[in-house]
Amino acid sequence: MKNTEIQSLSASEIAERISAEKTNLSKLQFAHSISPIENPNRIRETKRLIARLKTALASK
Repeated sequence: MKNTEIQSLSASEIAERISAEKTNLSKLQFAHSISPIENPNRIRETKRLIARLKTALASK
């Protein structure tokens, strides 16, 4: 998700997206701890997306 897409969302949509991405991150970390996932960079990308969403929410 690009920054322009994030900025076009409302504050409530951003909050919903943050909770969904946090759930996704926990699932990825759990799957990676059991057996290594194909692309471990997805964990990093998800963390960065959550940070971008939080920053956008704080600016609104």
